[in-house]
Amino acid sequence: QAQLQESGPGLVRPSQTLSLTCTVSNGSITTGNHYWSWIRQPPGKGLEWIGYIHSTGSTFLKPYLESRTSIFRDTSKNQFTLQLTSVTPEDTAVYYCARVTAQDFVREHRSGSWGQGTQVTVSS
Repeated sequence: QAQLQESGPGLVRPSQTLSLTCTVSNGSITTGNHYWSWIRQPPGKGLEWIGYIHSTGSTFLKPYLESRTSIFRDTSKNQFTLQLTSVTPEDTAVYYCARVTAQDFVREHRSGSWGQGTQVTVSS
């Protein structure tokens, strides 16, 4: 079972770029048919799926954040990273990284392997 751990700043100023890294252990991000994903949960709201980087390296980003988001990986470190530019307080959320299947992502179903989540607050 893959284990995932998010890391990054807990506080980001408005208009800055948020960068979060997911470190994966007990599994390679380059093998298998896995969708290494980022998901967030704003306070009082449900899960919002952001995008993924597939084991092959291909990426997909949800349209609502696509213009401000990128996901890339460092295979030497077995890590993948989310970058979100021009953040606003509406980007405040718990951010999760996860390894899911295509079906999980399409159906936005919480399954597979997830990190514990990291709180990100956007505030001046």
